[in-house]
Amino acid sequence: MGVSYEDLEVGKAYEIGSHTFGREEIVQFAQQFDPQPFHLSEAAGEASHFGGLVASGWHTCSVMMGLLVRNFLEGSTSMGSPGIDEIRWIKPVRVGDTITLTNNIVSKRVSQSKPDRGIVETRWDGRNQHGEIVVTVSSKGLFGLAHPGLAHPGGAS
Repeated sequence: MGVSYEDLEVGKAYEIGSHTFGREEIVQFAQQFDPQPFHLSEAAGEASHFGGLVASGWHTCSVMMGLLVRNFLEGSTSMGSPGIDEIRWIKPVRVGDTITLTNNIVSKRVSQSKPDRGIVETRWDGRNQHGEIVVTVSSKGLFGLAHPGLAHPGGAS
């Protein structure tokens, strides 16, 4: 079994993995999901305030989600998420950029209504190859407890 609620430490940062964005991938995602001109062609990107082709922020978030599932959540006690609280697209992601995802554990508590699971607040940081943060995501995830009944409901453990 992968990580469970008890394994996640508040204050710990987990480096999840990296992805390099290619031109064809950026355009293909944009054509299907976010067809704004600066995501579709170099010429439109150059004519925009971005000064070149850039990946959709939704594309960046989707890639980070894929990294998280494949490299962290697979085999875990994850039960999904009640939602995302905030997304910030801070810098554009360009062709050839490599984004590395870090998942920071902000807080956690055992559910009062369902004491077999916990709520884990996280902040994802996506950094480019220069170490610059390009995107942040604040979210909550639900994780099953490996040993229900040993944690105190409502309190951090």
